[in-house]
Amino acid sequence: MASRQSIGRWGEKLASEHLKRNGYEVLEANARTPHGEIDLVARHGEVIVFVEVKTRRNDGFGMPEEAITPQKREHLLNAAQAYLQLHPEVEGDWRVDVIAIRCLPGEAQPQITWYENAIG
Repeated sequence: MASRQSIGRWGEKLASEHLKRNGYEVLEANARTPHGEIDLVARHGEVIVFVEVKTRRNDGFGMPEEAITPQKREHLLNAAQAYLQLHPEVEGDWRVDVIAIRCLPGEAQPQITWYENAIG
């Protein structure tokens, strides 16, 4: 059985590929800030997009997007603001998206659900 961390990295890779297929430029993966890690930082036109990726291989802990608690929302907003302060060269509007990935046993393809501007 794969570790939680390797499943998370696999999900981040899928999310990165999904963003690129949709015209986004992925600037950074696993960006560290004083408020924690940001899974993906991307650009779409003039908008900077901070992406939280949640991946599940079963429904035992609920849907992936259900893991975005009020505390996680606050962490994501604080991490995004810290990233912008640490990278003044990154300018423009910004938002936080969530990409939820489910790959249940027996399914051929993972299900990817993208929540744009999920936290604001």
